[in-house]
Amino acid sequence: MLDQLPPRRAAPFRRRTKADAAATLTEQAYRAIEEAIVTLALQPGEVVSEAQLSVRSGFGRTPVREALQRLARERLVRILPRRGIVVAPVDIREQLRLLEVRRELERLTARAAARRADAAQRARLRAIAESMERAADSNDETGFLRLDRELNLLLLDAAHNEFAASAMALMHGLSRRFWFIHWRRSAGLPDAAAAHARLARSIAEGETEAAAAASDALIDYIESFTRATVGPEP
Repeated sequence: MLDQLPPRRAAPFRRRTKADAAATLTEQAYRAIEEAIVTLALQPGEVVSEAQLSVRSGFGRTPVREALQRLARERLVRILPRRGIVVAPVDIREQLRLLEVRRELERLTARAAARRADAAQRARLRAIAESMERAADSNDETGFLRLDRELNLLLLDAAHNEFAASAMALMHGLSRRFWFIHWRRSAGLPDAAAAHARLARSIAEGETEAAAAASDALIDYIESFTRATVGPEP
């Protein structure tokens, strides 16, 4: 699939933010490398080493190694003993299978979060919705992706279901990378922002059925541009 990817200007490794200061070094290294993969600073199929990633990300070998173990569980890298680390290739049909699972889990999570979110979480959901719309207006794809990641994690936290959280955590990175690769050709930031903002606001208002419907609409949107990328299934 790599020969089908349009040329991209890779974003640099993310800079540390104030929010990172409270996270462990492993979590910070994970965020930096995961974002580099999602935004194609590390290209699909690229072979790297722990030492290279340590230099590029600015973290020591131990946090980088632990971050890579997590990324391997999320299928974003493949660790080959004595050969290095390979950034996982893009598999569009794998993405479609992933969406089958995401649809059911996202709906469950949206309903649960609408019921269980506390006041601070609801306020942050509204703020994320507004920030996503601003990112779309300014064509800030990296900013939008960071907000998308925050929204994903906030919904899982608000849902208070550790089993759904464990399953969903394995899928978010792959989904965001796929979207980043193809959104210019098959989707657009305003459409993405509208779909995500609708979900965030319905959960913030505690509207369980509206949240479930918004979740389904979001997956419909993602599946639509995914199928537009790959064409009809045989």
